[in-house]
This record gives sequence, C-alpha cells and structure tokens, in this order.
Amino acid sequence: MLPNDAQPHYFRTSPSAGGLYPAEIYLISRGTQHLPAGLYNYQARQHSLVHYWESEVWTGLQNGCFWHPALEGTQLALVVTTVFERSAWRYQDRAYRRVLLDSGHLLGNIELAGSLQDFRPHLITGFADRSVNDLLYLDDQQEAAIAVLPLADLKQLNHHLSLNQTSIASATNYNYNSQIPDGQLLDQLHQVTQIQISDRKIEWQRETTTLRSDKYNFPFCLKVDMRSSPILWGNNLVGTNLIGLEETLVQRRSTRSYNGGDLTLNELKALLDFTYHPDHYIEQNLDHNPDYCAIDLVETFIAVSGIEGLEEGCYYYAPHSEELRQIRFKNFRQELHFLCLGQELGRDAAAVVFHTADLQGAIGQWGDRAYRYLHLDAGHLGQRMNLAAVRLGIGVSGIAGFFDDRVNETLGIPTDEAVLYITTLGRSRRGG
Repeated sequence: MLPNDAQPHYFRTSPSAGGLYPAEIYLISRGTQHLPAGLYNYQARQHSLVHYWESEVWTGLQNGCFWHPALEGTQLALVVTTVFERSAWRYQDRAYRRVLLDSGHLLGNIELAGSLQDFRPHLITGFADRSVNDLLYLDDQQEAAIAVLPLADLKQLNHHLSLNQTSIASATNYNYNSQIPDGQLLDQLHQVTQIQISDRKIEWQRETTTLRSDKYNFPFCLKVDMRSSPILWGNNLVGTNLIGLEETLVQRRSTRSYNGGDLTLNELKALLDFTYHPDHYIEQNLDHNPDYCAIDLVETFIAVSGIEGLEEGCYYYAPHSEELRQIRFKNFRQELHFLCLGQELGRDAAAVVFHTADLQGAIGQWGDRAYRYLHLDAGHLGQRMNLAAVRLGIGVSGIAGFFDDRVNETLGIPTDEAVLYITTLGRSRRGG
C-alpha cells in the first residue's frame, strides 16, 4: 500500500540510461476501421493515443522512406523518435550514443511484442530524415525520427511480406571540425548521419537468411561449445502460449548491484542462445528472423569473472559456430571496475558482454549513418539479453559509460573493434 500522499512510481519495459527515457513513439495510420488516417502520439503514462493530425499522410511517409515495399500494403506504422535534451542535460555529447542504445532496446521490445499480437514490425532505418521529421511536425534540433516500423497484420495473408533491407548508406564526411565546442558534438553527429531526400527510387533488396561467418578464429585458443536448449516463453514448447514472454516484458528491471556470485555455464548458454539465435524459437511462434540495421558488423566479446565450469578470461563469441573462443587468460574484475568508470556493476558481475564493431569498415559500407545503425543493433541485442536474463532470474544491467580507448588493450580485443555497448550479468544482491 502507498501512503495517502505518495505518488505512484511508473516503470517502463525497456531500460534507459539514467532513467531519462528520451524515446517517443508516434503512430501513423493510413486509415483503418479503428484508427482514422493521420498522426498519433503514444502517451506512455495513460497508455493511450492522441490523434493530433487528421489528414491522410501515408504517401508522405512512403516518399520519406524511399517507397520501401513494406509500406505498400500495410496500414499502420510506428515511428520511434528521440528528444535529445532529455539525455543531453546529463550526459552532454555522450548522450547521442545513449539515445541510440535506448531506441535499440525499444526496437527489441517492439519486435517481441509484435509476436504477442500477431503483428510483424518491418524495420526501416534508411529514410530521408528531414521528410519524416517534417511529416511529424518535429523540430529536428530538439526531437528527431530514429526508426520507422510498418506493422504487418499477420492475420491477413497479404501482410505476410517478404523481408527487405532495412538500411541504406548516407554520405561520408571527411572534413570534421576537430574544434567543435563541448555541447555541440551531439548535434553535429546527428546532422552528419542524416540521409537527404532525392528524386530517385531506392531499389530495396530482399534480405537473405544466411547466417554470417564468424569473424575471428584465434589459433590454439580454448573453444567452448555453447549450444543450448531454447528458453521456454510459455507453458509448453509448441503453440501460441507466450504468457512467460508477456510477464517478462512487464517485469524487466535493471539490476543496481551484484553480490559477486557465479552464474552457471548453462545460464550463459541460454542467454546467448536467445540473444543471437532467434531461429531456435520458431516453434514458440517468435519471429525467427527479426530485422536489424547492420547486424553482420556487430561482434561480441565476453569478460568472464565467475561462470561455473568456465575459466576466467576474455572470450570471443562465435555465433555461427555457437562457441566461445578464449583470447586472454586473466581475472579482470579490477580492470573492469576501472574500465566502467568505477561502477561496481563491472567489478561484481559474473560476466561482462562487450558489443563491438569495426567502425572504419562500417562507414565504408554505410557512410556516417553507420554510427546510428551499429548502436541501434547493439541496443536491440541488449534488450534480448535483458529479457532472457529476467526470465532466468539473472541480474542484468547495461553500461554505456566506459573508457573507450582502454578496453581493447586491457581485454585483448582486436584494435579495430570499437566498443559500442556493455551488458553486465550476475547475481543480484536482492537474490535475482
């Protein structure tokens, strides 16, 4: 019971750095039986929609998204935006990384929530920024679109759409001003990652489901088989009962402190299985091939401090082979405490997961917009890992503040891999 004068404290189902929640969700309707055409804003506290523009705007959305095929037959689309100042007042220029990671977590939730309601969100992150922002009446200095998600209703056969690419390349800027004043880097980063509208029609390519090859195969390293049985999200393996997923989405919380206790190897296996192998969950009616931006460019390294049956050290996770490959033998607890800016979460965690990417290679493929794509994907992976941990009763918390230039040397991670995001895993002091 709350005291009579106490105000309720609201939680959200996806984490946010500092609990600042910069992300907003808009809904665009083409015009349906239940939702007239126009623009809607989702009000999180009241769990309601505000219909603030009643005109038909779908053609404008299609144009802004370069006529992506997913918008041809669908009737509804979500747009995830971010309000920069909600994070920037605290994290300043570093906030750009955080708002993208927060948005990626939200994309992970939308993907999984779609399975509960028979909707399939088709991610579009390659769009003309100014066109989509203008469509929503946004001042892009304050708030800007990050992702567009047409919603395919899987109860309708004509909405069983082919999977198409989600991202397109932007320009690459080679003339950065090294004297950008503090406080202006966030705006500069967002501006240079934008895509401009053009008269040409993008030839959207269909996505392939071929699993990428593992990038690193270190000679003479210890290799650990990580194959695992799927996590059960309902009362039975086969069927549509996903009550466990629904409960986990609602119950997800970030762990504030760990007790330093060990996790089991089977727990780590299950976490990685759900995070990286959605194809193992098709029998539970989860999307077996969810959309990402540039997932082939994201790599995973794990610093192990307390996994029963696994030697301490740093490992590369090879998703194709489903194995860990050890690259350094050492207990890293004190180094992790330092690398994570003195946060005890890094020191006391049983395992610390590092998502990384070759930024130079990514920019060569996607232009400056690669920065957005990589952090959105890292956040999406982080959300899957969060939910798997909560389902298994494991503590979990993300960290976006760390010494970027010290991680690789300390852990033995190849120098061309820039760290995007850190997720800590362990036993909560509260028993989780």
